[in-house]
Amino acid sequence: MSTTESTGKNFIQTAIDQDLAPGGRCHGKKIVTRFPPEPNGYLHIGHAKSICLNFGLAKQYGGTCHLRFDDTNPSAESDEYVRSIQEDVKWLGFDWDDNLFFASSYFDQLYEWAEYLINQGEAYVDLQTPDQIRINRGNINTPGTNSPNREQTPEENLRLFRDMRDGKFKEGEALLRAKIDMASPNMNMRDPPMYRILHKEHHRTGKKWCIYPLYDFAHGQEDAIEHITHSICTLEFENHRELYDWFLAHLPVPSRPHQYEFARLQVTNTIMSKRKLLKLVNSHSVRGWDDPRMPTISGMRRRGVTPKALRTFCQKVGVSTSLSTIDSVLLDECIREDLEANSNRRMCVVNPVKVYIETMPDEERIEVEAPNHPGMPEAGSRKLYLRNRLVIESSDFRIDPPEGFKRLSLGGKVKLRYGYVIKAERVTPEGVVICSHDPDSLHGEGSLPKDVKGVIHWAVDAEESNEDVVRGTVNWYENLLLPESAPTDEGATSEEEASMVPGTAEVEEADKDAWLSQLNPNSLREYKAYFEPSMAEAKPMETFQFERVGYFVVDKDSTADQLTCNLTVTLKESGLKKTEGKHAGRSRKEAQAAQLAEKEAKKKIRPEDMFKEQTDKYSQFDESGIPTHDAAGEKLAKSAYKKLHKEWEKQRRLYESNH
Repeated sequence: MSTTESTGKNFIQTAIDQDLAPGGRCHGKKIVTRFPPEPNGYLHIGHAKSICLNFGLAKQYGGTCHLRFDDTNPSAESDEYVRSIQEDVKWLGFDWDDNLFFASSYFDQLYEWAEYLINQGEAYVDLQTPDQIRINRGNINTPGTNSPNREQTPEENLRLFRDMRDGKFKEGEALLRAKIDMASPNMNMRDPPMYRILHKEHHRTGKKWCIYPLYDFAHGQEDAIEHITHSICTLEFENHRELYDWFLAHLPVPSRPHQYEFARLQVTNTIMSKRKLLKLVNSHSVRGWDDPRMPTISGMRRRGVTPKALRTFCQKVGVSTSLSTIDSVLLDECIREDLEANSNRRMCVVNPVKVYIETMPDEERIEVEAPNHPGMPEAGSRKLYLRNRLVIESSDFRIDPPEGFKRLSLGGKVKLRYGYVIKAERVTPEGVVICSHDPDSLHGEGSLPKDVKGVIHWAVDAEESNEDVVRGTVNWYENLLLPESAPTDEGATSEEEASMVPGTAEVEEADKDAWLSQLNPNSLREYKAYFEPSMAEAKPMETFQFERVGYFVVDKDSTADQLTCNLTVTLKESGLKKTEGKHAGRSRKEAQAAQLAEKEAKKKIRPEDMFKEQTDKYSQFDESGIPTHDAAGEKLAKSAYKKLHKEWEKQRRLYESNH
């Protein structure tokens, strides 16, 4: 089924329209959806899609969305996870109002319904070992074998089930199963488990229970109790729908919900399995669930990702029944789009080279005013102080530069952002770049002279923070996994089935954890950075664009004495700007394929965004996103603006042809 119908609606919206129509399944009532996480870990980006979908549909159709904690497994659940999930849902911008529920609140009712099925002859207690149950279940090509306990009388089953409840069995010695069809082609219908024994204390009910319902038995009945109209799951549960409907048809439930399935979110080089994420935390491969490298919502929040960016990403991904993997580039684009408009500009040098301007007196201190946001005069400005001892990025200086190098080189000139034009004269044995400066270039007019290669950012050189510079740390993040090595994540079905019957997990732990060898050793690099003085006033979780570097957020644990900033996302190079030597060494076929890929990538770039990342060239833009001022803040010549406008028009036509 396609993602959207001809009306522009996805298949779930189409179904809801039909259900709400006169004579439809909802009988004119409002829809009720639910987001039902198990509190056994922190939510990740995959859950964000489900949150946005369920709460979004409820809002769109004037209905309600419940937040229900599916807390039926005391072995892995805790109040810590309950609190974190509530925080994440609210942070994303959604509110469940008075509709907060727990599966554990329904344990008494679920137990009564289990006894009801026993009395109807539709459930029995199986005393086989876990291995016997697994073997006798058969496989997709072989029918299962009936349990020797299958024909016990309802009275005997009721006695055994109550013995289970009263703690007279050890874990794995008895299991309550629905009596359906051991020859069914749907493996989920082969007498599925309903209740298991777990001698574990529950985070809400304490020691009241030692038997707990399985997901397949519990969640449909929970939906019915809450009068859920549209129970939306991921595709892993598509072949569970038959069982979902079977329980509803055989129990005296107060309503009849319907289950719909959509493709879960998969993102390139991103771990989505809770088991794997927990392994990363427990093995100290990361610094906790909110480590900015983690795809958890709390980790992304700490990395500076905004709720709007995540919501936009989920909206762009859409809803489908076709499995696909989304390129993480789309998420980066959504993050940049939001941060571009809402982040003040600052300068920060991460990997420094020392510069000494020998023609500038040591005592000279030049105050300059710099805009907080080049496109938003209302954002105000901040003060910078130019001295003769500076640092610049090591990538901005080359003794022997490659052809086309647009930054500082020996004998070459660049303009310091908001400062002077400097010329590199020589390099000391200690690696200090000795420069001269043009004292008349601080507030030059017009475009840069032809012999000035470009504009670079800088900071004052100092061992410790002072009134001219702030010293601190930059955390530079990359993917947790090496490129193209993301493991195939287990779906919810396999994890759930493995927990149904103890001993059914057949994958060796060593094989399960082979993916750990693909962890990126450079996923975190810490730099002792130089920040402009205004960063002394930065607050935890405040976001900035460090000019020519990327978007950053002040870490939540940052202090006045130790400023720490986390990389959110780098500035992307314009999709229209060719990278030097990009196709070097490739065959003609490879080069043609790369060029075709470039063309396809260009089609996705909005014309208003095509120039905005080129902060080393432009500082202000008009309402269409066309540059109006160069990097030094000087107004572009009419001829330059006209040329850029032609490029913009070309990109507009290309973009519109694809949308």
